[in-house]
Formats: sequence, structure tokens, C-alpha cells
Amino acid sequence: MTSSLMVAIDPCESAETLRDALWRDGIESDVHDGYGLALVSVWVGLVVWCDGWRFWWRTGWNADRHRVVYAWHPANDPFRAAQRVARRYAELRSRQAPIGSAPLGTSAEPL
Repeated sequence: MTSSLMVAIDPCESAETLRDALWRDGIESDVHDGYGLALVSVWVGLVVWCDGWRFWWRTGWNADRHRVVYAWHPANDPFRAAQRVARRYAELRSRQAPIGSAPLGTSAEPL
């Protein structure tokens, strides 16, 4: 029997690779690091965290449990993670109201 082995890598390096992969898809983002974590700020409500083992980001809200729902992807595969994050980005952008059409904070889903 074989098992997949996950190896921790530098969180900032992996986050920067994710940022570069997103940029190739036309998505601008910023990388911030500290305290052993890195984050990629992509869009309002879309921040991707990396701890060297995995990326994780918010995908929704579970109203029954009153909790945030997260997706995750191994940090050693930032290009595939970027594809998934890009889909979430497109989803969030499609739900954005035109400027001036609704006041801030009126979303049905909590930030």
C-alpha cells in the first residue's frame, strides 16, 4: 500500500507561486507573510491562507451550523489551487452589484 506524503514547504514561497499563477489568469493579488503563515489577498471576501502544508479559503456559509465553510488544497500544488481559487474569484465577481446600486453590508451572506 502506498500513501501520499505531504511535505511542508515555505508558506510565503508557495503563496507567491499561487499569486503568480493567478496573475497569469489575469487576477491581481497581494502576498503577506508573518508568524509562519502567508496569505494571498485576492478579492473582497477571498483571502487564501497558506501554512506550508495547505492553502485554504472561504467558500461559503453554513446557516445551520452558523459557521464558515472552507476549501483547501495541498500547498505543493499551487497551480491547481490557483485554478480553484480563480473559480471562486469569478463566482464572487459575478455576484458583485454595480457600484452605487446597493449599500455596503447588504449581502445575504455574512463576510
